[in-house]
Amino acid sequence: MANAPTRSRRKNPSIEASLRKRGIYLLPNLFTSASLFAGFYAIVQAMNGRFEHSAVAIFIAMVLDGLDGRVARLTNTQSAFGAEYDSLSDMVSFGVAPALVLYVWALKPMGKLGWIAAFIYCACAALRLARFNTKLDEEGDKRYFQGLPSPAAAALLAGLVWVCFDNGISGSEVFYGGLKMKWIAWAITLFAGLSMVSNLRYYSGKDINLRNSVPFVAILLIVLSFVLISYSPPEVLFAVTLAYGLSGYWMWVSDKLGQRRPPQDNVPEE
Repeated sequence: MANAPTRSRRKNPSIEASLRKRGIYLLPNLFTSASLFAGFYAIVQAMNGRFEHSAVAIFIAMVLDGLDGRVARLTNTQSAFGAEYDSLSDMVSFGVAPALVLYVWALKPMGKLGWIAAFIYCACAALRLARFNTKLDEEGDKRYFQGLPSPAAAALLAGLVWVCFDNGISGSEVFYGGLKMKWIAWAITLFAGLSMVSNLRYYSGKDINLRNSVPFVAILLIVLSFVLISYSPPEVLFAVTLAYGLSGYWMWVSDKLGQRRPPQDNVPEE
């Protein structure tokens, strides 16, 4: 008796999409786990008084956080689990870790004002991440972030600690007989935290296509940037993150000044 022809099963795209959404993929989550470990390592080193190690660990977490999403997109391994895991990892590495590092390094002697500033930063990081997650599916200008990104805010605080440690400045340092380092750290902590929950625009770089050709000057600038960073990593990284943190306010002032300018009438030339 002849064998009956078997029917080929067609794959349902909706079922595949649902499985991918619920799946757990190893490669991107490895980067996320490494970023989480770097953030936790920064907390432990701050408790042991090794603030330079804490600052470097936060910068490493920032690099790893930038890689996990790109790896997931390149390998087509995006998932809902990965997105949630990445958000929780960011809360530890860029919310809790910088706040505790700054608190132990400079804010602790300030008493209530110190831990309140650290909590405000931590809470603002959580609010920033929650707002970002709720607006992922909304259509808008992808060239800009709304508010200072939490990795940039964490890099600003870590850069402050690193540059001070590199120059032999402690959290209890006093400048010119009255300006105390702890107040500078307190102000920068509040600045970074409040900037995260602001409506200021910060350039995201998502419109940069790495597959397009670039002029020779762009390659030269990249090489020079590596040279500058290798020459003095703390100063250069802190200057870059500080400039990026101020860029949102600069764009806001530029937009306000542009709106106040009266329209110029087109006068026909004689």
